[in-house]
Amino acid sequence: MKIIIPLLPVFAALGIILVALILFSGCYTLNQGFTMLSYLNRAVPLDDLLIAAQESSSEESVDSENVSEYEKNLMFVERIRDIRRFAMEELGLKESANYTKYVELDRSYLAAVVSASAKDAFIRYEWWFPVVGKVPYKGFFMPDDARKEADKLKKKDLDVWIRSVDAFSTLGWFQDPLYSFMREYTAAQLADLIIHELLHATVFLKGQVQFNEELAEFVGSEGARLYIEKTYGIESQEYRQMQNVEADSSAYITFIQDLIERLNSVYKSDISREEKLLQKEAIIKASQEQFIAEYESRFLSDNYRGFSRLPINNAYLELFRLYYDGKAYYKELYEKYGSNLPLFISAAKTLKNKGDPKRQLEDALNSKAFSELQY
Repeated sequence: MKIIIPLLPVFAALGIILVALILFSGCYTLNQGFTMLSYLNRAVPLDDLLIAAQESSSEESVDSENVSEYEKNLMFVERIRDIRRFAMEELGLKESANYTKYVELDRSYLAAVVSASAKDAFIRYEWWFPVVGKVPYKGFFMPDDARKEADKLKKKDLDVWIRSVDAFSTLGWFQDPLYSFMREYTAAQLADLIIHELLHATVFLKGQVQFNEELAEFVGSEGARLYIEKTYGIESQEYRQMQNVEADSSAYITFIQDLIERLNSVYKSDISREEKLLQKEAIIKASQEQFIAEYESRFLSDNYRGFSRLPINNAYLELFRLYYDGKAYYKELYEKYGSNLPLFISAAKTLKNKGDPKRQLEDALNSKAFSELQY
């Protein structure tokens, strides 16, 4: 399938680059910025994706048992538009043109992200950037660049982890596009991804990366559940599949959190660093053996069997501390105020950069204005 790539108007492109040069500095930001600009420059409206697929399908012979490229794209586009409508009109996320364009990529992920941590403690390595402040990860569009960054961090005697990500929010600076690999996602995966990223574009507190990620993780997950429930019903295959995926995910997170607790008790002890590292290695090895032995009783699918072969380290485990440490807190707070996600998001929109964001969120939900809307 061939898609005609429109060019950004020259002055618009120059304007974006000038803004980037003013706001950011350093080769890293410029390199990543120019790559992002090239992706945005290649983005086509979703209608163009349908036109290109329709032309391609008309040239191919498709038997009745297979779905044509046009039908696949039509289903994808309609689903995206419905999720966007649900997120903005029914959940109250910020109106924007995000996810109205499409970029063709030749890989199954968007970027490689590097994280690091101390080897003998859960202390995240952080990078500082304008606008967003300190963050415990650094993304690269080119995997080789991510590996070079990882090598530098390993020389500092840090645990390092590289992961792939399928999307990120530019926080309203640009129109975030969809990517070709997303066509293979289920409705629940698309809803979770889009609602998660739109939450970042709606609520983002500088220097509060833990809160930002925990909140987006909760809202994305719960928003996707509500979308699937409304669109397909609780008796549908889509809903049951989503529940099974969530059950496995929760079981895995619980297992990882238990491993983190065991390691943390060692890290906080008075033994030497060398002994901490020896006990760390033994605990991780034992946990992986336990994981294999208990797999059938814990999980419904084979999706997590690879854990036993992963080179687990603190940088990997820190990702779960970043995204999931507050999961129970948000769920309890959400249920306390009527399990009303639009209300929950409205309260989050009132948050300021100063002060404890969790306390602010509770105060907002407890205020008279929100309590009157609760039921």
